[in-house]
Amino acid sequence: MTAKQRAQHLLDFIDTSPSPWHVVASIETAIQAFQFVRLDETAKWGLQTGGRYYVVRDDSSIVLFVLGRKTPADAGFKIIGAHTDSPGLRIRPNAATASDGLARLGVEIYGGPILATFTDRDLSLAGRVSYADEQGELAHKLVRFEQPLLRLPNLAIHMNRGVNEDGLKLHKQNELPLLFAQLTGDQLPHPYFLALLAQAAGISVSQVLSWDLAVYDTQKGAFWGANQEFYANSQIDNLASCHAGLHALLDDTVLSHPESTLVCAFFDHEEIGSQSHVGAAGSFLADVLQRISIATSSDREDTARALAQSFLISADMAHAYHPNFPSAYDADHKVFINKGPVIKSNANRRYSSESISIARFIQWCEEAGIPYQRYSHRSDLPCGSTIGPMTSAKLGIRSVDVGCPMWAMHSIRESAGVQDHESMVRVLKQFFID
Repeated sequence: MTAKQRAQHLLDFIDTSPSPWHVVASIETAIQAFQFVRLDETAKWGLQTGGRYYVVRDDSSIVLFVLGRKTPADAGFKIIGAHTDSPGLRIRPNAATASDGLARLGVEIYGGPILATFTDRDLSLAGRVSYADEQGELAHKLVRFEQPLLRLPNLAIHMNRGVNEDGLKLHKQNELPLLFAQLTGDQLPHPYFLALLAQAAGISVSQVLSWDLAVYDTQKGAFWGANQEFYANSQIDNLASCHAGLHALLDDTVLSHPESTLVCAFFDHEEIGSQSHVGAAGSFLADVLQRISIATSSDREDTARALAQSFLISADMAHAYHPNFPSAYDADHKVFINKGPVIKSNANRRYSSESISIARFIQWCEEAGIPYQRYSHRSDLPCGSTIGPMTSAKLGIRSVDVGCPMWAMHSIRESAGVQDHESMVRVLKQFFID
């Protein structure tokens, strides 16, 4: 597979995954041909050496693993961690309201999106609907409106004369509701919305109980640049890392009887702090690793022994240098698109990288024959964080924070480099087979 083909596969993955629940469904589809067995957290597990397994929690977080030739107590876990969610807008419970004959959908801000980038885009909805089935039992379905359904039109410059000087500022309560429909006659906005939602789920309106709905951009991913060396899409942060980790795990060489137990853990809720039962700060990964240890050993100490010799690569995106805004970067730590994966460091542990974990990642890059870069945030700007520090602390394992460089992080339309994605897949494969 060429770098361009790999990047196209990534764009297709993103386009079929407009919400965290769709991300997990896309991953399940991708692994069907690789004999992965789904495990139920409520059932007892019987695991076989070399077996391929996965666990899903609440439809939006997933842990995949391949049981190595050696037990985890003898060879540890090799873990790649990333997240399935992206910042954006989510639909409120009492969603639809009407004003002057126009129906609008109320939204809450999820995480830290660049709100101005949501204006004048062809937006729609995707997520899941919870409902009562014909027997009255609780059930749920994924829903996605393929057509543009919503819009957040800008105010004309004639009514906002300072927009180019002062920037676009949107009142988070009053100016973010999305235009949805032009009502006719005695139509009421909320029943109209519920009818559309029920139709998308293939159920009756009376069955609908609740929903988790994300706003997404219907524009497909695309290559750009004079040599098509860049790509653009929504949710590159952090579906590019999920895709890279998944492709590394599904490589034939990696799957051929690994010595250590190999793990990909993709969590929801990173963008809002990970404090949930499906987030990286929850028990999901710890529960899975402990159950693997229990299934492969009767010694209670073996879980601790396994974790003591494990390693986590926390894969999240990095801030590429933007030549129009040089003052936003530390001059000695500029990283560039298509110049290789980025090792992220922060003295205050906003990233989990430290000298030994950094050195090991550098060795994997050298063994894979790819370049690498080093990033440190400006000291006078707040530094973001990842799942790395909390996961490393919770499990007590060594970790490094890395990612592909990108532009416009948290925009609804982000950009990154074709070659970087291929390089990330290659170094993650090297980590698994080393």
